[in-house]
Amino acid sequence: TYIGSIVASVNPYKSIPGLYDCAAMERYSKHHMGEIAPHIFAVANECYRCLWKRHDNQCILISGESGAGKTESTKLILKFLSAMSQHSLELSCREKTSCVEQAILES
Repeated sequence: TYIGSIVASVNPYKSIPGLYDCAAMERYSKHHMGEIAPHIFAVANECYRCLWKRHDNQCILISGESGAGKTESTKLILKFLSAMSQHSLELSCREKTSCVEQAILES
């Protein structure tokens, strides 16, 4: 569940099909946080948007007991950010404009 810009999650200790696949990344990349069900990709997407659209520095704090899934959560956030960065790179190559140049032009 969300608590402001914080997502509180529970490690299910089992694999849930489709929860962290490419389709989930795509779905959360198209929505703002709070528009669809709480998910770690929503937090990562908000971080990514603030970083590139508003040029705000970002920090994601992952906390929990031993075995709560902190390492897995970190891997999922990095997976999402990597996919979104790759997507931006592909777009900028097609448009022959870098993300930084585009952001400067939009300001």
